[in-house]
Amino acid sequence: MHSVLDNDKKEIDKGKLVEQAINQGVSSFNPDLIFENLVSNYKQARNIYGDTILRQLLGYEPDYAERNMNIPEFQKIIKNSLAKNIRKLKQEKILDADSSISEKGYELASLVMYVEELDNITPKGIQGERIHKKISHYGSREDVKNFKKGDRYKDIALKKSVKNVIRRGHDSFETEDLKVYERESKGQCSIIYAIDSSGSMKGRKIGSCKKAGIALAYKAIENKDKVGLIIFGEDVVDFIEPTCDFPKLLKEIVRIKAKRQTNIVNAIKKSIEMFPNDSSITKHLILLTDAMPTAGEDPEKETLEAVSAARNNNITISVVGIQLDEKGAKLAEKIVEISRGKLYKIKDIDNMDKIILEDYYNIR
Repeated sequence: MHSVLDNDKKEIDKGKLVEQAINQGVSSFNPDLIFENLVSNYKQARNIYGDTILRQLLGYEPDYAERNMNIPEFQKIIKNSLAKNIRKLKQEKILDADSSISEKGYELASLVMYVEELDNITPKGIQGERIHKKISHYGSREDVKNFKKGDRYKDIALKKSVKNVIRRGHDSFETEDLKVYERESKGQCSIIYAIDSSGSMKGRKIGSCKKAGIALAYKAIENKDKVGLIIFGEDVVDFIEPTCDFPKLLKEIVRIKAKRQTNIVNAIKKSIEMFPNDSSITKHLILLTDAMPTAGEDPEKETLEAVSAARNNNITISVVGIQLDEKGAKLAEKIVEISRGKLYKIKDIDNMDKIILEDYYNIR
């Protein structure tokens, strides 16, 4: 994959253009319509298309274009640039004949997102151990034993070791004072990543959620765990049952568009159907949303009933809330309390991947 992208800025730019279009909910590139929107209300058009798309289609920085958009000569240049660049995207098969995104366009966008996210999580130090209640990658941390040569220093049970030092009246740590966690063998985990595709998620929010989903799928599958996907709005838009097929997940994640209301109930009910009926497997649902449910007669009551049903099926639920309001945060707290999951209140969406992987590594 790197061989396609390394030293090829044009390919990367085309992939980012398609990615931005999907995240912004732009499904077609009609040059006349884009031009009309830019001339009639540039600020609104900029909000619709985003800077990445405008920069590539116009050939100018968005701020510069805004300052000159009322000049007739500049409008003529812009109109020609739009027609030329969109025609070129069609010739390169990034767009279909009807100006909609082609399969090649989706593939290029997923390729760019994949490579960028994997390059991103390593420098961030997003590494860790997947832990759940019974067994984990390095084993349960509930039992301790005396330290011996060959044990990992990162497994030292610090509090218990300090108690030994104090009880024995030592001035410093000695080998005999150290206690380490005992660990068992690895067990399998099944995770479903549920992304809210309501209209308010459009733009950077949905983009960050997608990249976090790519990071989760890559790391979990690398650990022989299975990952499923639910895209929900007013209804469950699409889903993939827990799988080790990373390319399948990647292809579906990149296509997610934000355009509906929020109905968490349907997502939770669907996850219950999708998880394997195996009590030996840890089952965990990650709900990612910027709002609590808005669909249904009594959204809060229906949501908590669905959460209780999930818990009865041994499913834990973590909620990743993006800038939730006070009411939404309170409901999210009830959800994780009932389901024995965790609540992450997100303000900086650029660290979404780190939060999602942290939840994966700390499943209990």
